[in-house]
Amino acid sequence: MTSLDRLFDLLSEERRRYALYYLDQHDGPVSVDELAAQVAEWQADPGTVSIPEDTFNRIELELLHVDLPKASTATFVQYNPEERTVELTGPAPKFNAVISVAKIIERPDRGP
Repeated sequence: MTSLDRLFDLLSEERRRYALYYLDQHDGPVSVDELAAQVAEWQADPGTVSIPEDTFNRIELELLHVDLPKASTATFVQYNPEERTVELTGPAPKFNAVISVAKIIERPDRGP
């Protein structure tokens, strides 16, 4: 079971929150490339037409080496570095409640 302190620690970084928001919208595994692309889009300034390759690469590396390994310490986050996939598996009710409220407040998917 994931404690509330651990959950808030996971949500303490914007990039990790955005990754968790995206994973929460999908059933099954998501590729790290797909996840990085969505996180990059949400972190970009509204109205940005395309994400520079160096920005995408930085976000992807940080997800691979920092955010996803840390997120996988939660029992409901399954990260497979060999296959470069990640998914949520039966999130705890605390996670569902907190992530729903955080996403509404933060609104990463806002339009320009």
